[in-house]
Amino acid sequence: MNLPNKLTMFRVVLIPFFIVFLLADITSCDKWIALGIFIIASLTDLLDGKIARKYNLVTNFGKFMDPLADKLLVCSALICLIELEKIPAWMVILIIAREFIISGFRLVASDNGVVIAASYWGKFKTTFQMAAVCLLIADISLLSVFTQIVLWIAVILTVVSLLDYLIKNKDVMKENK
Repeated sequence: MNLPNKLTMFRVVLIPFFIVFLLADITSCDKWIALGIFIIASLTDLLDGKIARKYNLVTNFGKFMDPLADKLLVCSALICLIELEKIPAWMVILIIAREFIISGFRLVASDNGVVIAASYWGKFKTTFQMAAVCLLIADISLLSVFTQIVLWIAVILTVVSLLDYLIKNKDVMKENK
């Protein structure tokens, strides 16, 4: 297993620890530990892709697991934040629905021999989602307006990136005759 794939798996391993510290009442520093874990996991997402591309270490395992690890991390965080009453459920449902739609879309494309690469909209969406999660966990009252702006940008980018994928790849859904 190469370094980028190890980083991806490390991200997956961090998720249960992140959830425990975010939801449990173990210490007075739980949310800060959870935030630190989330930031480290998010940075591994940035790092594994850069290393894989720079050193030509792109693998089928990485192509599959990297986006899955990202979805697991962000969706786990968002679901926990519903329980903590930091984010409305409808926003999380919209974000998770987009991930299911794109994953299904990629599966259909793959069956048709088409690879759908991540777009810049999708990358921006992920960046803003991760930033929003960090701000929501930190829950700094002085940044509450900024946190809401970042959250709304993440939601808007979720919709924009979905529409971008669907419009650019509409031919994928046409039946082969």
